[in-house]
Amino acid sequence: MQVVVYSKLLKDKDIEPVQLLFDTLFDEEISIFVYGPYLEQLRGKVTFKKDVLVFESYWDLFRKKLDFFITLGGDGTILSAITHVRDSNVPILGINLGRLGFLASIEKKKIVNAIQLLKRGMYEIDERDLLYLESNLPIFGEIRFALNDCTLLKRDTSSMITIHTFINGTYLNSYWADGIIIATPTGSTGYSLSCGGPIIFPNSGNFVITPVAPHNLNVRPVVISDDSVVSFEIEGRAEQFLCTLDSRFETITAAHQLAIRKNSFTIKLVQIQDVGFMQTIRDKLTWGNDSRNH
Repeated sequence: MQVVVYSKLLKDKDIEPVQLLFDTLFDEEISIFVYGPYLEQLRGKVTFKKDVLVFESYWDLFRKKLDFFITLGGDGTILSAITHVRDSNVPILGINLGRLGFLASIEKKKIVNAIQLLKRGMYEIDERDLLYLESNLPIFGEIRFALNDCTLLKRDTSSMITIHTFINGTYLNSYWADGIIIATPTGSTGYSLSCGGPIIFPNSGNFVITPVAPHNLNVRPVVISDDSVVSFEIEGRAEQFLCTLDSRFETITAAHQLAIRKNSFTIKLVQIQDVGFMQTIRDKLTWGNDSRNH
């Protein structure tokens, strides 16, 4: 088995669980590739029992025939990782070194057990749909997909914007707001949730359109089928607006004609046994816990 270990930043408080991960991978005789910039941060701080190799780009997933992509961090690290994984079908195992972590479901104390189960094939694969952004003007280069959401937002502290929204070419609404979020079921527990959107179960076949601080209080989130194409026309007093795909962003103008549809490929997440979506939302949102007397 060959795996990639990927992260963006090594924090001093995380050295111990990172060392534990590498020790466990070596003990299980798993070949290790480490994301180049992260490997430079590890040198002198983490001890390698054997030599590790360098993961440089998306193409290494095919050239080296890599089996799994292990991320260290939070959900943001997984969102960054998918820009490297793309359509390779290499499953991602997220180890949570952050705070909340809906996607990075493996806690630090379960690292050893998770790697042992992974080596023995005792896991499930959870496929997650992505959004794909179409534009009449070039933005986001080759990476025009998002696992969580696409947002259209006012830029800086400018006044609210108007987003004329269409579903399959039919006019839906003109949102007078700070912006709008189009989220996948995966992204429904992120920015959309904080703006009053619903929680949508993975693989439910839906997207949700959630306004950000709408001017009209009777405007509410709308759940639509994920075979829909949602298109937009934007206007406002400012000349520039913000478009995001997950944590990536670019500046756009009223000249941009944008549309969102379901992406042609999915992302595969490794789910270790007994860690499912319902347990995750119970744990992360503290559902079922009565804290009134504590």
